Amino acid sequence: RSAMLRTTLLVGAVGAASAFAPAALPSMARTTSRSGVSMQLYKDGVLQGKGMRAVPFAPAPDCLPENIPGYMGFDPLGLSTLCNVEWLREAEIKHCRVAMLAAAGSIAQDLYQFPGVEKIVGSAKMTGVHDKILAAASTGDYKAQAMSQILFWTSFLEIVTLPAVFETMNGGPRKPGVFFFDPLGLGKGDKMGEMELKEIKNGRLAMIGVGGMVHHYLLTGKGPLQFLGGIPNYKSCIEPHIGALCQ
Repeated sequence: RSAMLRTTLLVGAVGAASAFAPAALPSMARTTSRSGVSMQLYKDGVLQGKGMRAVPFAPAPDCLPENIPGYMGFDPLGLSTLCNVEWLREAEIKHCRVAMLAAAGSIAQDLYQFPGVEKIVGSAKMTGVHDKILAAASTGDYKAQAMSQILFWTSFLEIVTLPAVFETMNGGPRKPGVFFFDPLGLGKGDKMGEMELKEIKNGRLAMIGVGGMVHHYLLTGKGPLQFLGGIPNYKSCIEPHIGALCQ
């Protein structure tokens, strides 16, 4: 009798579950395969974000084209009505690329330090490295001229890429952010739209991430991995000039 009761309960449970499963699970799978992938890659970047609206009750300005990579219908401040959209796209892509490099560098400094660097910057990281290098350079330490080299080469890159930016701003065929630099061939064939979308989405995430890393460093004096390793003791500041902020 006990075995029969258990069997009856099991069959009843399976029957109850089957009443919901066919209607829910296949529907979820179809939504993922049909609209989920399209939501992320927009059909491999061909359509990009056409038709998307990040804020349902706040439509994007009409001057913001829907076929640009990463379009989400999001412009609450109406910047596209004040500035040239091509200029805004050029600026966003450049900031995305710089932020991705900065995010990688911020994490790398917690994993490895080049020999001799500690003699100049000590245990400082991120913005602290900048301050230590400038302080050492002001004393005439030639080993601390790295910041001058960074400034020189970034200025050089800005100057040599200006003609390409002017071409875009003057209505030329060049797309914003395009410098024909793809040594690995990641954008060959029909993959360019997909890679453009991935770049802009990862770049936006990197800009937010770097802002958080710098914020945490200013509060704790620790790099991102150091900070994560010190949770929940996140108030253990190590930089003397910010110690008062955490007391």
